[in-house]
Amino acid sequence: MPIGGVVVSTRPEDLAAAMEMLAACAGVEVHGADDKGHIVVVFDTSTGEEMERLMRDINRHPLVLHAGLTYLDMEDLQAGEEGP
Repeated sequence: MPIGGVVVSTRPEDLAAAMEMLAACAGVEVHGADDKGHIVVVFDTSTGEEMERLMRDINRHPLVLHAGLTYLDMEDLQAGEEGP
């Protein structure tokens, strides 16, 4: 089960709405934010493919300027599965 730490950037005026959107996503846990629009989240997904899809979907959301992976733990992935 891959776990990834992600920083999501949004406009400061969109911060509350972006945090609500992220909190509503399955497999996403919001840990905090600053007043500049940076949101710290953790992705906890079942597969690497699911994490890739989640990252792609969040990056495409209109409230998101950028989402970047800062930490990745894929130790639990089964042999043969590809990660992000």
